[in-house]
Amino acid sequence: CTYDPASRGGVTADGRKVRRTIHCVVAAQAAAADVRLYDRLFLHPNPATAPDDTFLQYLNPQSLRVVKAYLEPSLAQAQPGARYQFERLGYFCVDSEDAAPGRPVFNRIVPLKDSWSKQEARPAQPGS
Repeated sequence: CTYDPASRGGVTADGRKVRRTIHCVVAAQAAAADVRLYDRLFLHPNPATAPDDTFLQYLNPQSLRVVKAYLEPSLAQAQPGARYQFERLGYFCVDSEDAAPGRPVFNRIVPLKDSWSKQEARPAQPGS
């Protein structure tokens, strides 16, 4: 990994194409926020058709994880309902009820596709 200040904004003087830019945040200058990571509510695809008589045993204990995050300082002033993409995590919006000035709460709307887990699940190809 390298830092190339000439690639800022995705355009370089020598014509190179910048495919990705990762934005790093200094924790001492960052804005603290709660980030809610939602997942499937049930572990069974259709708990109503599950063989047992209670759907509660199919609740996903990881359906909501709240993590403390350090974000770009400007996000401390993010308005409720505003949407952002967080690098490698997904798309998020500012919670309209729990966010407070200077202390935003972000809810994940959609996770990013996880192509790495698909590659690991795939059997190795001959010659690779």
